[in-house]
Formats: sequence, C-alpha cells, structure tokens
Amino acid sequence: MKYEKWLKNKELEYLEDTLHFGGMNVIDLAERYGTPVYIINEQLLRKRYKELKSLLDNTYKKNEIHYAVKANSNLSVLSILNSEGASFDCSSVGEIHACFKAGIKPEKIFYTGNMFTNEDFKYAIENNVRINLDSVSQISRLARMYDGLDNKKQTFSVRFNPEFGAGHHPHTITGGRNIKFGILEEQMVEAYSLARELGFETFGTHMHIGSGIIDAQDYQKATEKYLSTITRVSETLGISFDFVDFGGGLGIPYRPDQDPLDLQAYNNIVIDQFKTLVNRGTIGEPTLKIEPGRYIAGEASVLITQINTIKNNGYKLFAGVNAGFNTLVRPTMYGSYHHIVPCVKTNGSNILSYDIVGPICESGDVLGKERGITELKEGDYLAVLDAGAYGFTMSSPYNSRPRPAEILINMGNSYLVRKAESYDDLLELQKIPDYLK
Repeated sequence: MKYEKWLKNKELEYLEDTLHFGGMNVIDLAERYGTPVYIINEQLLRKRYKELKSLLDNTYKKNEIHYAVKANSNLSVLSILNSEGASFDCSSVGEIHACFKAGIKPEKIFYTGNMFTNEDFKYAIENNVRINLDSVSQISRLARMYDGLDNKKQTFSVRFNPEFGAGHHPHTITGGRNIKFGILEEQMVEAYSLARELGFETFGTHMHIGSGIIDAQDYQKATEKYLSTITRVSETLGISFDFVDFGGGLGIPYRPDQDPLDLQAYNNIVIDQFKTLVNRGTIGEPTLKIEPGRYIAGEASVLITQINTIKNNGYKLFAGVNAGFNTLVRPTMYGSYHHIVPCVKTNGSNILSYDIVGPICESGDVLGKERGITELKEGDYLAVLDAGAYGFTMSSPYNSRPRPAEILINMGNSYLVRKAESYDDLLELQKIPDYLK
C-alpha cells in the first residue's frame, strides 16, 4: 500500500502541507486545546465498527460485537458505540461503572475478568451483569454468591485457553500453558459439569488468544481446538450453548509497510468454521460474539505533542516533546512502534534521524527511535498516530505530570470530552494527618 493511501485509510492527509485528521486541521486543534492532546475521530470509530458488523452480518446474522472497553474507556467513545448497537466487554468493575455512566444497559455488558474477588462478583450480580469465569475454583464461589444474594443464576461461561496464542508482544499473548488466563482443554468438561450441578441452566463459552493480531492465520489452530473442545463438552454433557465468544485481538497496521488485517481471511478462518459447526446441529444455535477493541479504537485517535527542545549531543539528535511515557506508555512498556509525523509537511530533502523523547526522568522515555524526518524546529508539532487503543487508558501521573485532555472531532466540529488534569487534581485525594501539619 502506498504511503499516502496508508495515511488516507486512517483519515489522515496533508492539505496545503498541514496535517488534517478527519478533515480537521490538527494544528488549529492543538493551539485551541493545548498539548499534549488526544484527538478522537467519531466517524472513524463508527466506520470501523460498521466494517466488522457488516462482515458478521453477511456470514452469520445471529451475532454481537462486544467492544473491549479496556482499549479506550472514554465515555463519549462508549456512547458513540452504544448508539451503533454495540455490546461491551469489560475486564473490571470500573469499566462496568463507566458503561453505566455512558447509559449502557447491563444486558449489553459481558464481564470477562480474571482473579475475581467476591466484591467483583457481588457488584456484577447486583447489577445484572453476566460474568465470564477464568478458573474452575471460581465456579462454586460464584454459585454461592448468587444464592446468598437470592439472584437467579445468569448464563454460565468460562474462558478457554487453547494453548495457542498470538499478539504483538509476549505480555499480550493470552494463550498457552504458562499463561494466567482461562482453563485448559482437560478442565472444560469438569467446569461445565460442576456448573450444571450447582444450578446453572444456560451456557456460553469464551476464548481470547491475544492482542494486536495482524495475520488472520494466527487464529487457525486456536479456532480449530476451541471448536473441537466445545463440541466435546456439548456431546459429553448434552448441553447446547447460548453463545460462543471468540474474543478479540484484531490488530491494526502501525507501520507504513503493514497492510490492514485481511477481514475476509479472518472470516474464512473463524466465522466460516463456526458456522459449519453450527450447521451440524451439535452445539445448538448460539450467538456468535467477538470482542474487538484496538481494531475499532486504535486508528481513531492521534496524539498531538509539541517540540520544546532540539538537542544535538554531538552523537545523536533528540527532539524533546511535551508528551512522555506518562502520556503514551506503549513504546516504553512493549517496545511498540507508533508512526510519528510532522504536522507541517516540508518539501526539503534533508532527512535527519531523530530520537523523539519525552520529559520523564527515565532513559526509557522514548516515543520513537531513529525516525527519519525532515529537519525539525523547536515549537513544531508532531502527531503520534494510532493512539486510540491503550493510549489514554494506560496513561499515568508519573513524575507528578497531569494527564492530557481528550477531544472529539465530528463533521468539522470539536468537543472537549475530557479536561486536562491540573496539578491540584493530582493531589485531590491525598490528606496530611493533623500531627504533620
């Protein structure tokens, strides 16, 4: 894919040499709202959701897309996807609470946590949220909690670990015997048998193999094992499934030399195999669920930051910016690549190699290493692309630096959807004991 087309696919283009995102001048937005700032593109969010929904609808109409809230939990993002008809995958009570604040009904929420506490269970049960378990030991605890609260047991499901995983970094691969998530094949019949004994009457099942998958072939072995395993559970215990959840993990092209995930290949490997199994009549007529986060939100946000320092130490050029790993931790935490472009395009041929670095007091505070860019100046703006997934949600106030604002753009308008933190915000919950005053 040519570079300009790669940018255009993310709704980025240079108009009169100035970067525009979703048709809006990013420098105008940076000067209006300050930097660093996350810009969220509403129409691109809607477009990515509709792409996936169309894919599912054309193959297996009984489907639900559960947006993975952990990717981007901004209330406006949740509201936008709710208006599109999305359901939601939550990994914590806090994410469930955010969904409620965004006006999302409990029946549209699926709580797939791990290492659940009794308080987690209690919150979900009292709020009529379905729970997806992660361990055989949790089944009896959950049943006792339902009984103690005198609530009807909702559909039972547990996360299956197929031992085949994939992802952009070892920390994001969630399939394998040494991985903390889910239960293995030999525990599946035991889990559903115990659940039935404890009074669960309807059943679902779930799998998730990792995050940031860009090659659809990575789903092949896991999908085959998942479908064969749930078939064995169904045939052994004589149960059918209300839903079969394939999790998320759908990746995006962070690098210009990467093509987007081949959705048709994903369809052939995952959805068609599932549909073939359903047509055999073995597991019932379940709802197909997937849980994308990054695919929907990742490209729908850019981070704008401003250069404050150009440093040449005689060996290397550094472009120092006002966003650091407190703002976007993925490059430091995972070694992740985010493409970084100047917000004003120059036609000069003098390409220099810069390390794009932030203000955090650690050497690991690097947003991009050895990036070839035309000569930069102090005061210039840079755009860090594909920052919509695991960007703001993983930000922190490290070094006592306030987190940035988030703005939403839509049809030529911009809206402040999260105010930048102040220094007082960082201290709001602290209290000095009287004896120290």
